[in-house]
Amino acid sequence: MTQSHGVKIGSNGPSEKYAYDKLAPHLDQSRLTRDEPIAPYTTFRIGGPADLLYSADSADDLAEAISVARRFDVPFFVLGLGANILVGDLGFRGLVIRNCARHFDFYEDGRLVAESGVVMGELIPEAVERGWSGLEHYVGIPSTVGGAAWQNLHFLSPAPGRDRTMFIAEVVESCEILSAEGHRQSVDAEYLRFGYDDSVFHHRADYALAVTFRLSPGDPAVMHRIIQENLSWRGARHPWLQFHPSAGSIFRKIEGVGAGRLIDQLGMKGHRIGGAQISHIHANIMVNLGGATARDVRELIALAQHRVKSELGHELTPEIGFVGEFDV
Repeated sequence: MTQSHGVKIGSNGPSEKYAYDKLAPHLDQSRLTRDEPIAPYTTFRIGGPADLLYSADSADDLAEAISVARRFDVPFFVLGLGANILVGDLGFRGLVIRNCARHFDFYEDGRLVAESGVVMGELIPEAVERGWSGLEHYVGIPSTVGGAAWQNLHFLSPAPGRDRTMFIAEVVESCEILSAEGHRQSVDAEYLRFGYDDSVFHHRADYALAVTFRLSPGDPAVMHRIIQENLSWRGARHPWLQFHPSAGSIFRKIEGVGAGRLIDQLGMKGHRIGGAQISHIHANIMVNLGGATARDVRELIALAQHRVKSELGHELTPEIGFVGEFDV
């Protein structure tokens, strides 16, 4: 998941040389590269080159990189695991900041403080091993801690009931942010304005630097059962990223019918344009069969929208972010 405040899609930012000359003296040049393809850093494995790519290895480093880009008015976006986004084939004119800030600490009172670049899939077993419950529900979802806060990560409650949606907001106590105004501060969960696939980060140019979770004592055996059941449930309903890269759900949820059900109703599972295909397993997921371009995906998105609107009367709205420059 990605934050991209201030990025104008298709805009012409500063030239590569101009941006490098401006930023290089203020960043660790051993972690700053030019013309770096973005595709390998996304779950879709699609996207052209960034003028500049910087790997921030701590919350301090992340805050400094954002501040430097702001100071010199260089377009930028912060990249976590690269889920839920489609990067344009022409790449990104400006600075991509990879969030590799991955330090975390557990405390005896149940608090867990994790930098925003920590990968949830690596954090969950650490919590379970220590007997702390609250994160195991989100196993198998590709996300960093920052992405989890950005999107209010969610999944169904444990089997067999699965009678409600559980949100990461339920275990978030506070968050350290770099605010839109450039202030580094701690804010409480209320400030984060969590909603369904939503948070304050969608509406303000604030960036999560670290999150404090409040976990509860739990039985590791029960948590392991939940992990196994959730992985099995997801594996049967979602294409595996290792074999079929994707960005996750393409369209926003439509209450009562669901975007995937509408697409499936039209028999569009398996429909392919270039290297992009509507998954045979989940109609609201498009997969990269190999060599897919952003153009392929956008054409497939437009086709699904057109058919659902013209034949079923529903508007499909993409929930993924479109980042960088596109040639269509």
